[in-house]
Amino acid sequence: MDEKQLRCLVALQDIDIMIQETEGEQKLGFKTEGINKLKATREELTEKIEKPLFRRYELLRQHYKRAVVPVQDNTCLGCFVKLPTSLTTRGKENIEVYTCENCGRILYWLD
Repeated sequence: MDEKQLRCLVALQDIDIMIQETEGEQKLGFKTEGINKLKATREELTEKIEKPLFRRYELLRQHYKRAVVPVQDNTCLGCFVKLPTSLTTRGKENIEVYTCENCGRILYWLD
């Protein structure tokens, strides 16, 4: 996976959260605009993400609000468990899909 795939995945997650919040506001009776544009943008992003990675993201999203989380100070910011040194070294050097051994979320490293 390249950096572009990861960026698309993070953007997709942000859009999914915005769609979910907007739909929640609509259920409460608030007038909202732009949800159709958000959904169209989501469709564009899903086409840019490799199918296996997208399926993995969708499965994780069923369990967590955030399926893709950053790593900071060698800690998964999804479950706050310290990651093994071998994983953090490889994760910083390579752009690959790594998952937290504890919660299973997709990880990315902050610069």
